[in-house]
Amino acid sequence: MSQFPPIADYAFLSDCEVSGLVAPNGALEWFCLPRPDKASVFGALLDRSAGYFRFGPVNAQVPDQRRYLPGTMVLETTWHTPTGWLQVHDTFAICPSDSDERRDDYRRVPGEDVPRRAFVRTAKCMNGTVEVEIDCIPLFNYARSQAAWSYPGSTYDELTVSCEGIDLQLRGNARLASMGARCYGRKMLEEGEYAYISLSWDASGPADGDEARQVVQHTERYWRDWLSRASIPDHPFRPYIERSALALKGLSYSPTGAVMAAATTSLPETPGGERNWDYRYTWIRDTGFLLRALHGLGFDWEAYQYFMFVVETLLQDATSEREAAENLQVMYGIGGERELTESTLDHLSGYINSRPVRIGNGAYNQQQHDVWGMLVDAVAAHLRSGGQLVPRVWRGIASLIDIAGEKWSQPDAGIWEVRGDPKHFVASKVMCWVALDHGIRIANDRNDTEDAARWQKIADEIKAEVCAKGITADGVFRQHYDTDALDASLLLIPIMGFLPPDDERVRKTVLAIADNLTHDGFVLRYRVETTDDGLSGEEGTFTICTFWLVSALALIGELDRARKLFDKLQSFAGPLLLYAEEIDVTAARHLGNYPQAFTHLALIDAAGRLMDAEDDPA
Repeated sequence: MSQFPPIADYAFLSDCEVSGLVAPNGALEWFCLPRPDKASVFGALLDRSAGYFRFGPVNAQVPDQRRYLPGTMVLETTWHTPTGWLQVHDTFAICPSDSDERRDDYRRVPGEDVPRRAFVRTAKCMNGTVEVEIDCIPLFNYARSQAAWSYPGSTYDELTVSCEGIDLQLRGNARLASMGARCYGRKMLEEGEYAYISLSWDASGPADGDEARQVVQHTERYWRDWLSRASIPDHPFRPYIERSALALKGLSYSPTGAVMAAATTSLPETPGGERNWDYRYTWIRDTGFLLRALHGLGFDWEAYQYFMFVVETLLQDATSEREAAENLQVMYGIGGERELTESTLDHLSGYINSRPVRIGNGAYNQQQHDVWGMLVDAVAAHLRSGGQLVPRVWRGIASLIDIAGEKWSQPDAGIWEVRGDPKHFVASKVMCWVALDHGIRIANDRNDTEDAARWQKIADEIKAEVCAKGITADGVFRQHYDTDALDASLLLIPIMGFLPPDDERVRKTVLAIADNLTHDGFVLRYRVETTDDGLSGEEGTFTICTFWLVSALALIGELDRARKLFDKLQSFAGPLLLYAEEIDVTAARHLGNYPQAFTHLALIDAAGRLMDAEDDPA
């Protein structure tokens, strides 16, 4: 039996500045500072000897129940021990700001409630007696550095440690001791008694147990107040949509407005394999889906913040709008960084011995032609929701559309960032068409008829070629021009409006993917044996692609099949309603980085289309 918990059993917690994953046994096993894309302080997720922070009962490792407090990012774990019952609450604290001083790392305007820069944990003995333990082993810089704890004062309730420019403070109402890098302590609780422990990285932890409980309660209120702004129908899908919205918010980085693709790096697509990537960055591919989801749920402020991050990142350091457009990348750091050089951490074993463990992502400088369509789709979503474009931004967007019109006929790495030779991927050309099609509409609204007419000619040329070269003899769209293989990205053809859902070629393609590119009903990105992706080994079904299939089936009128597939997807959700990138249907386990933003965006889209179909059965 693996020493690693199943990926989907981890609880994801965040304060929108940092985030972490808590294992079922109560150990914080993934936590990075000073940002979620920086080096880990606790890294047991990727190596059982890379540090963790446990708070729980001494004589139990398997909880009786775990859940998020409804509508929050506060984790509640209930323990049944041989001597009593214990309930633990864990959260990254969010509290009212006590200062109006501007922070240099914030490009966006913070709200009235801000991160406390503390991970706060409280425990209450509900019945009998329970002894709780504290076991904290921070190993800095991905477990390459460590330092010894020390007492800053004359009491036993506080210890501090400094390493790699990071200062940590551990404070609680138990007596704490240390041995080198390890801090530990125990406290016996009688029925009704509390214990608390807080780990802070700005000397800002609560001073005592009463304040710790108040901090948890305020954080709980913050998340519920935030979620109450959403417009989500009273429907059985609601809990899944709400948890997806909370996951997306937790994956955001409030200083810049960026949203990470996932909170982790190198969780494997194939256990023991090499398909392990760093997803702690912002992908332009997610942009259109993200803005549509945020606006659709009523989170216009978050959508605006993210749109500003994208525009700011696109225009940074450019001497002209054309230069900015030409330098568009497929992904960026959450601070707008352009260079995401990939390297490996060979001293870490990897999750379930899945090596290499990678940091950085070498795909950042790939040519992926879908990015222009995704970005212009995001601009369209921004405008549909009442946004405006100042002249410079419009010139930059127009330059992006021009580049899509110039490069659509060239091969690229495709939407899945394959590391084989560039190909004429059909989905890439479809997304170039999307850039031009949306650009035409925006230009006409701005009375820019000259650009609109020019782009229309190119859009018509793209559609004609794709419909001539991108279709097999059976009338099914193909992955790229040199193969008859299927690809899940072809589901974007109806979703993005390249052809209407009632087009027979669309219907055949959607049904072909449903019948021939699935494993037990769940969709593969492609067949690895027919696609030169530059890698070895198998991969699981891609959860986002299966949600795309739900949306596509709904669009072509296969509503019963779409509903059954969505129900099946719901049954495979993690115990906390979160999804990783992939699902191994045979083993009923989640694979890949976690939780994945794009998957939860696709869930929101699929749920919305099914609910719309229920409202309009015709």
